[in-house]
Amino acid sequence: MDTNKDIKKEKKKKEKDVSLTKLNEAYNKISELEDKLIRQNADMVNYRKRKEEEINKMLKFCCEDIIKELLPVLDNFERAINNEENLNEEEKKFLAGFKMIYCSILNIMEKNEVKAIDGANKPFDPIYHNAIMLEKNDNYDSGMVIEVLQKGYLYKDKVIRPAMVKVSE
Repeated sequence: MDTNKDIKKEKKKKEKDVSLTKLNEAYNKISELEDKLIRQNADMVNYRKRKEEEINKMLKFCCEDIIKELLPVLDNFERAINNEENLNEEEKKFLAGFKMIYCSILNIMEKNEVKAIDGANKPFDPIYHNAIMLEKNDNYDSGMVIEVLQKGYLYKDKVIRPAMVKVSE
């Protein structure tokens, strides 16, 4: 009879051990799944942040392509306006209309945070300037911008076209 009790005790102990093993396996599986869920949630949060940053950047600079296409138009207006002394009276009246259009375009650019890069008589900065010519000039220190050959522009503090400049040696 004692053997029967021992067998039953042994059987119950094995069942307990199996139950504990299964319980530990289930606990470990739950822990793994919780960790996986936490990582997936963190990945999702990071993905949302990256997407929001991308969208904000796209919205911030959404007009950049149009502005880049308008810059040569501004250059042409400036060339026409700068040749005023070679014109007769009738052409000067016509040029006055050009000046009004040019000023309107400049106002639109300013409203959209487009600014010309100020370069003349400033130290050369490769971020804002593109050196086209070097000239030895005793009136300027070495590395100073002597002349702006083509204006550069910033769009919301981003260089969309560096200024083409002549630099002193």
